[in-house]
Amino acid sequence: MTQLSLGQAADDEAERRRLGDRLREARKYLGLKQDEVATYLKIPRTALTDIESGQRRVEAIELTRLAKLYRQSVAYFTGEDEASASLPVDVAHLARRVADLSTEDRAELSRFAEYLLARSSGGAA
Repeated sequence: MTQLSLGQAADDEAERRRLGDRLREARKYLGLKQDEVATYLKIPRTALTDIESGQRRVEAIELTRLAKLYRQSVAYFTGEDEASASLPVDVAHLARRVADLSTEDRAELSRFAEYLLARSSGGAA
């Protein structure tokens, strides 16, 4: 291999790792298991593990499906859209997290949500 192709190979590997990190972060953020995502993609779970670790390339169709599942743009995952570097708050994710709270904590969270709504609309609840 030439010096140039060695450098390109290292860059490609680093990009695959970054892509895998973002995919793993998005999956965990939404509370999805690797088995669930692998089933959605119709690939073995080990293939998803390899994608998330940067050991396997992601097919374009797989990346498109993952972006749809994770509610992000393909550009977010490829690093082309740095403006959306943090994942947006997702209602389904919040609902899954709230389900683990005690009844008292859910009531407190509900009061807080009402407060935030009143504050954002400029009125009182």
